[in-house]
Amino acid sequence: MKYGFVKVASGVPEVYVGDPRRNVQAIESLVIQAEGHGVEVIVFPELCLTGYTCGDLFGQQLLIDEAEVALIHLLNFSRSLDIISVVGLPVAYNGSLLNCAAVVQKGKILGLVPKTYLPCYHEFYERRWFTSGATLPVQASVWLCGQQVSINVRTLFHTPSCTFGIELCEDLWSPIPPSSQLTLAGAELILNLSASSDAAGKAAYLQSLVCHQSARCTCGYVYSAAGFGESTTDVVFSGKAFIVENGKLLATGEVHHLSSQLVEGEIDVELLRTERRTRSTFSSAQAFHHEGGAIQTVDTALLTGRDFTFTRQFSPTPFVPAESALDERCAEILAIQSEGLAQRLHHTGVQTAVIGISGGLDSTLALLVTARAFDLLGLSRRGIIGITMPGFGTTDRTHTNALGLMKELGVSSREIDITKAVLQHFKDIGHDASVHDTTYENAQARERTQILMDIANQSNGMVVGTGDLSELALGWCTYNGDHMSMYSVNAGVPKTLVRHLVRWIAEQEKKGTENTASNKRVADILLDILATPISPELIPADDKGEISQRTEDLVGPYELHDFFLYYTLRWGFRPSKIFFLAQHAFSNEYTTDVLKHWLTNFYRRFFGQQFKRSCMPDGPKVGSIGLSPRGDWRMPSDACRDAWLAECETL
Repeated sequence: MKYGFVKVASGVPEVYVGDPRRNVQAIESLVIQAEGHGVEVIVFPELCLTGYTCGDLFGQQLLIDEAEVALIHLLNFSRSLDIISVVGLPVAYNGSLLNCAAVVQKGKILGLVPKTYLPCYHEFYERRWFTSGATLPVQASVWLCGQQVSINVRTLFHTPSCTFGIELCEDLWSPIPPSSQLTLAGAELILNLSASSDAAGKAAYLQSLVCHQSARCTCGYVYSAAGFGESTTDVVFSGKAFIVENGKLLATGEVHHLSSQLVEGEIDVELLRTERRTRSTFSSAQAFHHEGGAIQTVDTALLTGRDFTFTRQFSPTPFVPAESALDERCAEILAIQSEGLAQRLHHTGVQTAVIGISGGLDSTLALLVTARAFDLLGLSRRGIIGITMPGFGTTDRTHTNALGLMKELGVSSREIDITKAVLQHFKDIGHDASVHDTTYENAQARERTQILMDIANQSNGMVVGTGDLSELALGWCTYNGDHMSMYSVNAGVPKTLVRHLVRWIAEQEKKGTENTASNKRVADILLDILATPISPELIPADDKGEISQRTEDLVGPYELHDFFLYYTLRWGFRPSKIFFLAQHAFSNEYTTDVLKHWLTNFYRRFFGQQFKRSCMPDGPKVGSIGLSPRGDWRMPSDACRDAWLAECETL
């Protein structure tokens, strides 16, 4: 295990029906490949030592004996290997034949798990040859390969890294799969030895079934199904292989592959443990679950400390929808935001919304959402009062974009210059206006908020907040300034997603699919806003009139902070693991020193700015995490950050 990741593999060997000695050679070839890559557990298809399609040959003693001989070969082969191999074979027991998974490590059979649910419909006739493992006594054992081996459907295998359980093919298709019971008893990984035949549309359904079971049980799931070489007399076996983590497909094999293949992946067991602790329904199900009898446990051998080849890919923007789900997800997020605001307007009876428009990303998205909310309620957009409030750092570019966007969206627009009011305030409190410190910056933010609040009172309206989730996480907002509003539509949207949503809306405008007027003009403005550096514009512009204060120069790149935020809040990972993931996600963009610097800065700010989140305004949650003290995140404002910063120092 490394940073909570367990390296697993699904092996799909080429099969020779009825020839266990040749089959074990193909299996051993995949085992040694996986061992070399640092795989801890590898699973093979159902009845892979004999072939699944032997039919009435399963009634031949020779085939049963040859399967045992092949297993002896695998045991001898594994004596010097750490890897745990799980293979399928028929096992004779007390006058019956069982379809079993054998767990092998270092020359020993750690246990046998028989199949529970035997299909006997359509092309399947398993009850013709096999008996269900559910009929066995709890303490059943069998003499196999010169070893006395336990044989039990309810067996958990403990490794130094994780706990895994086993089910076979049709078990997964039952109303209550064995994996449901095994995971409630402590299994973190489920290995499935399968021989599911192919049919049009079946592969997609099967993948969905595996992913849903993994999500329902909060477990990792490794699936291996019979492939090339199985008899095609009546059906075809395409060699499906899946590695899934908590419902997410991590790796899949190539179906209809004409030779053996190895599919590898790293399952984050630490993530699964965190999710189980967080989900109260999982522990509740454990408390209520008393079916099926006692669980048998087996300890595996200790594994030597080996590194492994890390193959997983991590998106540098975990909050941003995947390209395949782009349209649906963006539309859904915008619907959540706009419907949340619409409900608040409807509940309060307010028909006026007041919003500060800076020409930046956050206020742009908030204005677009507000326009949608008014459209939903059938209210005139003239009831939206957009206010631009130029100050010491406002540039022509952002000012022009703010005015242009309000005009094209058809909202009411006002301009109130805050310069004189802030200078008077400096005079009142005795602050030197040439000193561009925190007082200089925050006075502007609070003056703008006062204007918005007062005009909201004046117009019987409500102030719509523009700040986003990333700013709340870093505390990059002025307390009781832009920090405050009456409803904060972007409160659940991180900065990387804000940028993505605005770009998506611009693309829809260009296509003419949005219901706003002057689509091309709106799109042009949005694209220019996207190209504008992120800045609060609280420091005067440079000699060329360009933005001199760039937020990401001060607090760090938002793409990094959003990455840190996601893995801190969603999964509770420690700094060393997040650093490890960031090195993979941003390997071509940031050095390790830069990653360490901004990760340390993230924790310092995140802990230090909790007091702002403790009194944040209402706003809709749109994704997997939120920072509202009434929802996802309850944290004391005076929590100590020393342990997190100390670990950052060791990176």
